[in-house]
Amino acid sequence: MDGPRLSVIVPVYNEVGTVRTLLERVMAVPLPKEIIVVDDCSTDGTRTALEELRAATPDTPANRLVLVFQAHNQGKGAAVRAAVPHVSGDIAIIQDADLEYDPAEYPRLIQPILDGHADVVYGSRYASPGRVLMFWHTVGNKLLTLFSNMCTNLNLTDMETCYKVFRADILKRLPIRSERFGLEPELTAKVAHLRCRIHEVPIAYYGRSYSDGKKIGWKDAVSAAWTILRFRISPDIGREDEAFTTLRRVEALRRYTEFQWELMRPYVGRRVLEVGSGTGVMTQYLATREHVVATDFDPEYLELLQRRYAGKPNVEVRAL
Repeated sequence: MDGPRLSVIVPVYNEVGTVRTLLERVMAVPLPKEIIVVDDCSTDGTRTALEELRAATPDTPANRLVLVFQAHNQGKGAAVRAAVPHVSGDIAIIQDADLEYDPAEYPRLIQPILDGHADVVYGSRYASPGRVLMFWHTVGNKLLTLFSNMCTNLNLTDMETCYKVFRADILKRLPIRSERFGLEPELTAKVAHLRCRIHEVPIAYYGRSYSDGKKIGWKDAVSAAWTILRFRISPDIGREDEAFTTLRRVEALRRYTEFQWELMRPYVGRRVLEVGSGTGVMTQYLATREHVVATDFDPEYLELLQRRYAGKPNVEVRAL
């Protein structure tokens, strides 16, 4: 099979009743992929089921199964963190093992990345009609999404969705601190801080009730709210050197940068060469000109600028 390789990350905890069916559905998707299953120290026979499936499933160009077993139960965030070093594909997607999400939607979810329009894609349960969901669970999700949007300046409809798809290089550079379900707001905050191009794609959702085995509860909602606030205050995106920290602080001083721009604007021509663009503090104002060449020597700054101005044909990003 041709095309980019997909890495499917499957955190699993006590899903012996569904994990085999889920993995069969993942393998049936007509895309070349590796499936990285992290068993978070299950106690219900999930590990045995995975080992049996591994023994019965030879690797092929279409599917490669990787099993990782945690020594003790830590949570979804820890499981995803354990999977990331095993990612070798071009695109990574997180897949729960409880059959609430349909792997047949992978082609639609990865398409905005393949088309060059997105760095990250979220599958939204609320952007299309589907199964009626539990009222208070939905209210909680929407409140957390609203709070997350307020802190990240995004307009997501479903921050808590399991289906998060990343360019693999972006996921690999994110330090994951959350152990449990704080993973969802943490990843959202960090891709927002990196100015990734984020798209949402409507998905179907087949939600479970708590009697069916749903694990997330009100304590996880409180933890998620704290996580949103925590990473609004401290981005923690894997780089904390003095120059980067200073630029981030200047970015937050919007009135000051607007004042600087008002002083400069009368003297700025139609075509601009910006030397040392950094994270783009002033580039955002210069981008209103006919043609701008934004330059820097730092590869991370250049990557950030390229993501931010990918849709601006008048802004050219170059290395010094």
